[in-house]
Amino acid sequence: MQSIKRTIGLGAVFALVFFSFRSVQNLDDPRYLTYTVDLKSEDLQFYWKDDSGKVFRSIQNLKTWLEGKHKTLVFAMNGGMYKPDNSPRGLFIQSQNRMTEMDTLSGPGNFYLKPNGVFYLTENKKAGVCQSSEFKNTEIAFATQSGPMLVIDGKIHPAFKKGSVNLNIRNGVGILPDNKIVFVLSKKEVNFYDFAVYFKSLGCKNALYLDGFVSRAYLPEKKWTQTDGNFGAIIGVSK
Repeated sequence: MQSIKRTIGLGAVFALVFFSFRSVQNLDDPRYLTYTVDLKSEDLQFYWKDDSGKVFRSIQNLKTWLEGKHKTLVFAMNGGMYKPDNSPRGLFIQSQNRMTEMDTLSGPGNFYLKPNGVFYLTENKKAGVCQSSEFKNTEIAFATQSGPMLVIDGKIHPAFKKGSVNLNIRNGVGILPDNKIVFVLSKKEVNFYDFAVYFKSLGCKNALYLDGFVSRAYLPEKKWTQTDGNFGAIIGVSK
């Protein structure tokens, strides 16, 4: 009996080490640019308009605006789909202000590939990704609606097809097992299925697609500095 327990114990340790090693390896996958955020130590916010009501549009504009407030932009990524006037498509909450409403309609395009979802931060600095139908607007500091969901309760979105030739640059966000946030931008074109598989391989039980070929990211620590764009919402970390 002791031998069996010892074997099980060693097996559990090996599995934990293997999972940790695999996660580290996946975060360094050359196909993807990744950035993890710990809300306990980092200032993550969602941006659409500045103090005067002007839409930021580009990462460069956000960077310049933050510098005017003596802050340094550490990371940025476009934060969801948007309409021709650069207003967010679907729900958008910025600094507790509900600026656009939840979109529960049906229609063509990725946003309406149900279930779609919401990425949000609470006022007490908890992050979450959930289906739009499950979102509860209580004590929310920031939120952005997009779609489709990539991973839903540990399962890949049922509409995604392995081997699909629907290839594109894509970006998304997921919640890691340690409750940190992971942002991912594909460096090359990828289909929805493989993109979702990557989030799942990191241990994300829920992950959300943000946008496609227009996607940009700013991460100078990894020598990735795309500052252009003409977006709606932008997600950024500053110090």
